[in-house]
Amino acid sequence: MKGYTSETIRNVALLGHGGCGKTTFLESALYETGVIPKMGKVEDGNTVSDYDKMEAEKGYSINTSVVPIEWKNSKINFIDTPGYFDFVGEVNAALRAAEAAVILVDAGAGVQVGTEAAWNACERYKTPRFIVINKRDKDEFDYHKTFAELKEAFGETLIPFSWPITTEIDEELKEAIAMADDELMEKYFEGEDFSDEEIKKGLVKGISDGVIVPVCSSAFELGHGIEGLLDLLITYVPTPLQHGPYKGFNDKNEPVERISLTDAPMSAFVFKTIIDPFVGKISLMKVVTGKINSGTEVYNERAGKSEKLGKLFFLRGKEQLELNYAEAGDIVAVAKLQYTMSGDTLCDKSDIIRYLPLDYPSPTYFIAIEAENKADDEKMGTGLAKLREEDPSFVVERNPETHQTLLGGQGDIQLGIILAKLKDRFGVSVKTIPQKIAYRETIKGASDVQGKHKKQSGGAGQYGDVHIKFSPSQEEFEFSEELFGGSIPKNYVPAVEKGLIESMEKGPLAGCKVVNVKAVLYDGSYHDVDSNEMAFKIAASLAFKKGIAEAKPCLLEPIMHMEIYVPDAYMGDVMGDMNKRRGKILGMEPQANGGQKLLAEAPQAELFDYALGLRSMTQGRGTFDMRFERYEEVPAQIAQKIIAEHQEKQDK
Repeated sequence: MKGYTSETIRNVALLGHGGCGKTTFLESALYETGVIPKMGKVEDGNTVSDYDKMEAEKGYSINTSVVPIEWKNSKINFIDTPGYFDFVGEVNAALRAAEAAVILVDAGAGVQVGTEAAWNACERYKTPRFIVINKRDKDEFDYHKTFAELKEAFGETLIPFSWPITTEIDEELKEAIAMADDELMEKYFEGEDFSDEEIKKGLVKGISDGVIVPVCSSAFELGHGIEGLLDLLITYVPTPLQHGPYKGFNDKNEPVERISLTDAPMSAFVFKTIIDPFVGKISLMKVVTGKINSGTEVYNERAGKSEKLGKLFFLRGKEQLELNYAEAGDIVAVAKLQYTMSGDTLCDKSDIIRYLPLDYPSPTYFIAIEAENKADDEKMGTGLAKLREEDPSFVVERNPETHQTLLGGQGDIQLGIILAKLKDRFGVSVKTIPQKIAYRETIKGASDVQGKHKKQSGGAGQYGDVHIKFSPSQEEFEFSEELFGGSIPKNYVPAVEKGLIESMEKGPLAGCKVVNVKAVLYDGSYHDVDSNEMAFKIAASLAFKKGIAEAKPCLLEPIMHMEIYVPDAYMGDVMGDMNKRRGKILGMEPQANGGQKLLAEAPQAELFDYALGLRSMTQGRGTFDMRFERYEEVPAQIAQKIIAEHQEKQDK
């Protein structure tokens, strides 16, 4: 494939609900432009963009892929994105590299949750967009009904389009064009017709500003509508040079902006990393300014390291098409960069910039995992680190209290894919295990106890004797001494405190960390020969066990604060479900785009599957944010069960 100049490049993200025809459109376009002799099918696992082994097995896209299409001396870099909710991070990354988006809609299904998510993502990134009502060959196809549904969901900017556009345009389109430009508005009010050039000018500006969203129809599986859409895109999608300023920071961490220009120092933004089993790491990048050449040394601002670029190539599915250079606006790939990750900026060392990082949603669904074979623990960690290079939207955390490895993402599909890749690529079988809660123990009453450690065995013995009062405290741990008359030498007091602190790691009820306890050492005794620090440390631990047990100990659980965004239609179900989870609704706030924000609190123990439950209740339209708020006492019935389970494990 030849290199293209910035003016002849278009970068277009393909968005929409799973199964709406994004991958099929690309097959049709490749077939129509003579690149492939026969169209592949998603269900047969032989399409160009879904080339990953896992995608072929699953029958749906799980990775973003770039497929360049050459059309009428221009090149359109199509960025094909997954349609399922779990892969929203891929959609965000694709929109960072695109100048426009095509949202595909299944004619039979109409506006689906994935359609809404695609529209909202375009709104967030202010991306010009086109809507294509696909599968018009379906028996249930009703263009007018689907268009009305789209307009009700997304507003008056939607305008029906047919290609080619002539001066004989309908009044609705004429008014939309006039709205985009003051001169055209004047001409429109004076009742004058627009020339072809004025129509094009008004449409380009209106689409770019987001005040016009063209809506077309197609049947890509049958090859209908391909040429018209390609013509539409090369005519009306803004060129990379027309993109607004790219925001970033210079080497002094000051905010700066860059305009996409060919005649400027080189800079590029890595929006996707692919781990290829044969080639290794492939970095997909959008050239923002200047030119990028094979063999050039570039600077990675985040890593503070220089990287030497190998051979540049375009990706078309798994096919690699080599080239020597690429201009501002193009999307290229380079293999085996040592330090570079997704979200990094590569630039000229004389003009350092770091573009804004990629935007990934916080994980809302976590599972606890462990390698089936304990010997594979290290291999599992290495494999997950490699997979995170490819998909930074999931996280791996080690809980220091429960000692579990937690895998977090957007849902069970994403995490299931990660575990499948772990086995397929790294040979590590992983199992999901029940998640543990980091419970706490505390006391509600007071106690006054003695802890005495006396051991005699032949030679020197051990002797330590302490009297300690325990009571509740606002602080995690409070220690003081009120000794008199030399009952215990002062040099043993730190050993007593240390013994108590160590004992607090495991409480008497369920072996959990003890908090909010005040301990006052007020008396004791010692032996001139047998007393030592270890003896007093042991005496303190004996006093602790006895003292906590006598001071009305209780179990505490983590309570999470939640902000849940729900369309009005699902409010009743979501509120009812929150009550079942021992949660409390604290309040409601109406949202500007409709729906409500629910403020709630609920125990963490009831929320492990909340991401899946909310998705099911709201057909994928509900979202939430969650953070730790505080600890609260566990209800007696549940506490008894937790304590009994702990005791059972201890007895084994």
